[in-house]
Amino acid sequence: MIEFKNVRKDFGGEDILKNINFNIEKGELVVLIGPSGCGKTTSLKMINKLIKPTEGIISINGEDISKKDTIDLRRNIGYVIQQTGLFPHMTVGENIGIVPRLKGWTKDKTKSRTIELLEMVGMKYDEYIDRYPGELSGGQQQRIGVARAFATNPEIILMDEPFSALDPISKNQLQDELFSLQEELKKTIVFVTHDMDEAIKLGDKICIMKDGNILQYDKPEILLKDPKEGFVEEFIGKDRIWNKPELIKAKDIMIEDPVTTIEGRTVFQAVGIMRQKKVDSLLIVDRQSNLLGIVTLKVIRREENEALKLKDIMERDIIYANKDESIVEVLTKMNEASIGYIPVLDNGKLCGLITRSRLITVLSSQYID
Repeated sequence: MIEFKNVRKDFGGEDILKNINFNIEKGELVVLIGPSGCGKTTSLKMINKLIKPTEGIISINGEDISKKDTIDLRRNIGYVIQQTGLFPHMTVGENIGIVPRLKGWTKDKTKSRTIELLEMVGMKYDEYIDRYPGELSGGQQQRIGVARAFATNPEIILMDEPFSALDPISKNQLQDELFSLQEELKKTIVFVTHDMDEAIKLGDKICIMKDGNILQYDKPEILLKDPKEGFVEEFIGKDRIWNKPELIKAKDIMIEDPVTTIEGRTVFQAVGIMRQKKVDSLLIVDRQSNLLGIVTLKVIRREENEALKLKDIMERDIIYANKDESIVEVLTKMNEASIGYIPVLDNGKLCGLITRSRLITVLSSQYID
């Protein structure tokens, strides 16, 4: 969708961007983040040609934007800035409808779209459409700014620190609303922020920049689990992933080689395996590693016939977790079922086991350096 290829920007003999390369796929919300002067806002403003690169090519859908008409390009890209950019002498309705009018929309079509957008951002049109920006709170003004960016249904939305000046409650509400809008509309959004928590909350991908370079460009969960050493690790915070436990997956904490056996084993053989492996349960699998059941030492001790096959006594109704379920979901399942262990599956095949002792070890390790 959007591609930066060998893009460099020079201001007064100083390289603000140093030969950066990255792609933004259609429908992604990508966050550009880094310290002041890293080049994130410069990169964003290049997409709608507010700033032109010294070298390199920026393309949208494979077309070099330097060859596109600038006014037409900008009218087809939504833009939200920190101070809303609303015209104080225009009403809310006039502010939202300015780009549709410039594109030649009829009065009725523009009004209909304005009403739709006000409802979309949670504002009653009959209450707000004729108000002026000065009569609105900061959060309300920013909602109007977001609505205006979506006015002509552009494929691309640029957001330059849109929520940074808001109080924490308004900021959190607007982040949630933007997330919901993006889930529904799947626009291609480029979002600039200084706030790592905001980046993690909103981004499909996060691009960490410093001194005009891209240091790491990854999904939030990859950045949290495997940040590059040095500035990235320091910028993110070494233990930040524990603030977002939903990003910790079953596959990240499971025991990868749980003790297994086959259903044809006898009770006597099962006891021997348990003693040898020092476990109190066995997972029963077939030759393809499909999970068939589980047998515990407690169940085995009730059986007097040591020649009995495990297939005759194993528990077949098994509660399990998928490898991509979060630690929060795993804990919920274990607590609701009052179980001390849960097998982890990958497309029906056993790939691991999570026990309460394993969870305690993993969770406590964050406090021990």
